[in-house]
Amino acid sequence: MKEKQPIRLGDRIYLIDGFDLGLPERTGTYVINDKELTIVDTGPSASVKHVKKGLAALGFSLDDVKYIIVTHVHLDHSGGAGLLLQDCPNAKVVVHPKGARHLSDPSRLIAGAKMVYGDQFEKLFDPILAIPEDRLLIKTEGDQLEIGPTCQLFFWDTPGHANHHFSIYDPGSNGVFAGDTVGIRYDQLVREGIDLYLPSTSPNQFNPEKMHQAIERMTKADLAAIYYGHFGKTNQPHIALQQVTEWLKIFVEEGNAAFEKNWSADQLANQLFERVRQYLRSQNVADDHDVYAYIQVDMQVSAMGILHALSK
Repeated sequence: MKEKQPIRLGDRIYLIDGFDLGLPERTGTYVINDKELTIVDTGPSASVKHVKKGLAALGFSLDDVKYIIVTHVHLDHSGGAGLLLQDCPNAKVVVHPKGARHLSDPSRLIAGAKMVYGDQFEKLFDPILAIPEDRLLIKTEGDQLEIGPTCQLFFWDTPGHANHHFSIYDPGSNGVFAGDTVGIRYDQLVREGIDLYLPSTSPNQFNPEKMHQAIERMTKADLAAIYYGHFGKTNQPHIALQQVTEWLKIFVEEGNAAFEKNWSADQLANQLFERVRQYLRSQNVADDHDVYAYIQVDMQVSAMGILHALSK
C-alpha cells in the first residue's frame, strides 16, 4: 500500500487518508492547523499509522496535538482514538455526551461491531483501547472550543446516523465537519465530474426524520464547504445536500418495500446497489469502475440499518 501525502484543503486544513478497510479514499482524518493543533476523526486503529505519518509529513509532532475530535463513536471514525492518544501526551479526546461512556468502556462498541463485521472484526478494528475519563472532553449542542485566537469551533447535535453524533462548524472556512450525518462522498467519482452523495444508514440508530433535519440544518446554514468522514471536501454543499436528500427518500422507499416482503439485509443491499448502479450507468460509469467496491460495502451496512429501524 503506497503512502499518500496529506491533501491540502485550505489555508489551515488538511486531509490524511486512513486507508480504512485497506482502501484508499475510504475514511480520512482532518487536521486543523491552528494554535491548538486539532484533528477530526482518527479512523480505526489500523489507520493510526497513516495518521502519524501524515502528521509527520506536515511537520507536526504527536506532542503538538491538543484535540482529537470524534464526530461519533462508530469504530471506523473513533476506533483508533485510544491508540493514537497513547502517543499524544498533550491531547484530549472531544466527544458527544452520548458517546463518552463508549470511549471509556468500549465493550458495547466492540460487541456491536462484531455483529456487523463477524470474522473480519479483528483484522479491521483491533486493538480498541479504553480512554481515561480525565482525557475526555464532552461537547454538545451550542458548545464551543477555542483552538486559536480567532477561531472558535461550534458543535451541532446532529443525530440521524447515530444518536452520539455531532458535527463541527468551522467559521474559518464556513464549513462543517459532518462525519456521516449527511452522507458519503465518493471521491473516486467526484474527481471525474460525477456527483454521488449517498446517505449512510448504518445500524443501529438510523433515524430518517432526524437525518433529514440535519440535512435541512446544513442547507439553511449556507455553508461554503462540507468535510465528509467518507471522504473529502465538497465546495458545492447545496448540490451535495440536495442529492443526499433524494437518495434518502429512495433508501427509505426501498426499505419499506423490502420490509413488507420480509427481505433479508442482503436482498435489500442488492436492490439498493442496483438502484445506484442504474444511476451511474446513466452517467456513463462503467460496471467495472473501482467505486463499486466501496458502494457494495456501504449498501450492505446501510441495508442492515434500514431494516433495523423499520423493525422498531
